[in-house]
Amino acid sequence: GKLILVGDGGVGKTTFVKRHKSGEFEKKYVATLGVEVHPLTFYTNLGPIIFNVWDTAGQEKFGGLRDGYYINGQCAIIMFDVTSRVTYKNVPIWHRDLTRVCENIPIVLTGNKVDVKDRKVKPKHILFHRKKPNIQYYDVSAKSNYNFEKPFLWITKKLTGRNDVKFV
Repeated sequence: GKLILVGDGGVGKTTFVKRHKSGEFEKKYVATLGVEVHPLTFYTNLGPIIFNVWDTAGQEKFGGLRDGYYINGQCAIIMFDVTSRVTYKNVPIWHRDLTRVCENIPIVLTGNKVDVKDRKVKPKHILFHRKKPNIQYYDVSAKSNYNFEKPFLWITKKLTGRNDVKFV
């Protein structure tokens, strides 16, 4: 299914996706243009599931993303950087743009860079997902791989309607 990955530029979206493809942390930050679609396969006890992850590839720095980016999205990850308050402040804007096109899809909010000492957005500050049934929150680190599979597993449970699904 189509998984839309959004969030401010520089929060670690591309790095996060590349953790799966190569398992190797990408240290370079390249503000590329266009869209990159990364097919990520996860093996579950119910068989394989493939997420076609749409990565903005830096377009978000040039204003909003076009509706075409969101159309037919089945699920989404909104990412911010826990060392940068402004990236968390922009979460509601990303959520609004996303749900305007994809109304009730499962969304995981992820706070990246939890491996960095200087955390600014503390767990107690992260309230955006509260009282929203279709949103789950996880701390993640694209650098250390911390919680990498959690967002994908939660989305898999939502999409399959099976709580007993697990990655194998």
